[in-house]
Amino acid sequence: MDAKKVVVIEDDPDILELIEYNLRREGFEVATAISGRSGLSVIGREKPDIVLLDLLLPGLDGLDVCRRLRSVATTRDVPVIMVTARGEERDVVEGLAAGADDYVHKPFSPRELIARVRAVLRRGPLRERDPERRVIRGALEIDPVKHRVRIDGRHLELTPTEFRLLHVLASQPGRVFTRPQLVDRAIGDRVVVIDRNIDVHVRAVRKKLAAHRDLIETVRGIGYRFHEDEAWRRS
Repeated sequence: MDAKKVVVIEDDPDILELIEYNLRREGFEVATAISGRSGLSVIGREKPDIVLLDLLLPGLDGLDVCRRLRSVATTRDVPVIMVTARGEERDVVEGLAAGADDYVHKPFSPRELIARVRAVLRRGPLRERDPERRVIRGALEIDPVKHRVRIDGRHLELTPTEFRLLHVLASQPGRVFTRPQLVDRAIGDRVVVIDRNIDVHVRAVRKKLAAHRDLIETVRGIGYRFHEDEAWRRS
């Protein structure tokens, strides 16, 4: 199996060295950059499998880099993990809204970082490439073709919005979705809705999941994610 290639964009030399060392030790190929503009050049040349992106970069910051990656067809689906200072929830929300797939808080442990990289690589791009395939997640089964949800063999009666919301979250367990992202994916432009209405829909889905309500986790100040510890598969 070919080694996965990572581009790390980080302007702190000590953090950059730490990240590069631990990635190489785990068998990844690594290319680095210390600014946003040079990072874009490295990404264009290296065509990485994933990008680790600091938010606070000289010149072109991490948010702008992420937006540019998402605006170009050749890099639109390259996973991005942003690296941000601890507790800066606004930066996390903005980064996810700009197209980042996940985030890691500074300071971080090398073990956590590697785990996040592997998890994002497993999950794949943010856009669903095959939205009609069934999602089976433990006791939960979602069939988008038949528009049917079962859990523990019990059929769940969901509204169309609740169905789309659950399908989006369960399709990519562990991935954090902001409220605006869920509005876009689960509700779309057919209805005028505010971001916080998503909370109402989440409460309704959790109530119907009953004993499995904790499958949908709240990420405080950011949004929601589907629990990822149990084995899951798409068939």
